Formats: sequence, structure tokens, C-alpha cells
Amino acid sequence: MASLNVGNLGEYLREQRRTAQLSLRQLAEAAGVSNPYLSQIERGLRKPSAEVLQQVAKALRISAETLYVRAGILDEKEREELETRAVILADPSINERQKQVLLQIYDSFRKENAAEKAAENAARQSTDT
Repeated sequence: MASLNVGNLGEYLREQRRTAQLSLRQLAEAAGVSNPYLSQIERGLRKPSAEVLQQVAKALRISAETLYVRAGILDEKEREELETRAVILADPSINERQKQVLLQIYDSFRKENAAEKAAENAARQSTDT
């Protein structure tokens, strides 16, 4: 797990809040957290839990996974995978069976690509020695 970069998170949250044209008080109320606590998060003085980040993300109408990455709770690759899965599961134009098949195909491609990459790395290391 990456280290917590609270300052970067706070700056990002402030930027998102301003873009949404919300005051600190309005966002705190919408997210169900106290105004002083949210202020401390924005200033990089507090490390919010994943639950608080999820509440703030919902209030800002942004991806919670993006905040998790900013906070160092989740790495970028994990976020991309979760978002891909969420898009597939949220698609109303395909049925549940089709969604599960797509996820299985997605998983098989990821495994295949990871195996190929591992083999390439092993081959590269053997030629380097």
C-alpha cells in the first residue's frame, strides 16, 4: 500500500469542492462530516478513513476510487480495474449473465497479459546476467 499523501489529497478536495461551487460548510453537511474536520482534511492535517472519503466523493459526485488513490489507500492499477468492473456492472443495456461473461473475459485477458509480462521480465533478466 502506498504512503498516505494527505496534503495532495487536501488540495485536490479543495479544488473539487470549488469546481462544484460548494462552500466548506455545504460539503461537510452533504458528506455528513463536521466542518472543522473537513477543513483539517483540506489543509492536510488529518488522514480521513476510506469511509469518510467515500462520503465526500458521493457529495462531490466524483469517484471514491480517485480519492483513495490520492490518499494512498489504493494504487492506480487497482483503481482502473475497479472502475472498469463498475462500468460493466452498471451498463443497463446488457443483462446480468452478459455482465458476468464480460467480467470473466476481462479477468482472463488480465491474467494472460500478466503472465506474458512476467515471462518477458524473466527472459530479460536471464539475458542481463
